[in-house]
Amino acid sequence: MANSKRDLFLKRRLRVRNKLRKMAAGRARLSVHRSSKNISVQLIDDVNGVTLASASTLEKDFGVVGKNNVEAATKIGAAIAERAKKAGVEACYFDRGGFLFHGKIKALADAAREGGLKF
Repeated sequence: MANSKRDLFLKRRLRVRNKLRKMAAGRARLSVHRSSKNISVQLIDDVNGVTLASASTLEKDFGVVGKNNVEAATKIGAAIAERAKKAGVEACYFDRGGFLFHGKIKALADAAREGGLKF
């Protein structure tokens, strides 16, 4: 029986999360969510269950409200790297969720790496 697109997405998301949990060792997790209109990212401390930093295209400071393209993803990646430094986080794990590491997700990750975040 064929799986729906949503079922495949959820299976991929759980597979990625479970692999990250095995090798997390107390590091923060950089979690990405991409909708049809926006992209957001959070730096999460799973041990304490708190969000250390976040960035989204919904914030008016970036000038990309309601945009979900590679340019917006690059700005969000640079912003999360800067906010992670302020929060005192140097290294983390990249949780792409069920999204493929391609296009906007890759642009966000590359911009975060250029900003000094290690994953």
